[in-house]
Amino acid sequence: MTEFAFDVASVQAAPSPDLLTPDNSMMLFVDHQPQMFFGAGSGDRVAVINATVGLAKAAKAFDVPVVLSTVAAESFSGPILPQLREVFPEHEIVDRTSMNAWEDTALVDAVKATGRTKIILSGLWTEVCLVLPALSALNQGYEVYVVADASAGVTPAAHEHAMQRMTAAGAVPVTWLQVLLELQRDWARTDTYEATTTVVKEHGGAYGLGVFYAQSMIDPHAAG
Repeated sequence: MTEFAFDVASVQAAPSPDLLTPDNSMMLFVDHQPQMFFGAGSGDRVAVINATVGLAKAAKAFDVPVVLSTVAAESFSGPILPQLREVFPEHEIVDRTSMNAWEDTALVDAVKATGRTKIILSGLWTEVCLVLPALSALNQGYEVYVVADASAGVTPAAHEHAMQRMTAAGAVPVTWLQVLLELQRDWARTDTYEATTTVVKEHGGAYGLGVFYAQSMIDPHAAG
């Protein structure tokens, strides 16, 4: 067993600085577009859409800065996912020609303008449009959290290997619901309680149904 310094006197009830918060993170949505969904075969596409919209609503609930990006929207890939656009109807969309979003100056400037160092990243396809900006952002000092279920690859193997490649480089794999609950982190935070449980009920599947049941049958403030 490896020995390490441990001072029990320093242990306290406090969150790790590694945790995502509304004040230290931003979300980057990359290429959630029809043409990209047509080629996505690593999982159920309806589930990916549900996770993407749930993630977007989490950002809105906690006022987390968001950058939306598409690739060749008018010439090939089509407009951004309409359900995602509905969450941010007035938000500027950075359209690119580059497969690597991090090679687009406007996109990088938009990320920099948020002032955040933790990027919560999702998109299509995992093996191209996620890997390339993830590795590029990591190389420049950002922390990258890849939302696996709000992303998809051409095949299950492509998605899995891309996730492994990003993780090996230092990215952190997460899920959309994990992000939502990490942002809330305490059910006593009443200012975001209702918004959080609303997103769970709308996109959390069986868990959301359980919250609906608990609030209907037990207590209007029941959670989890």
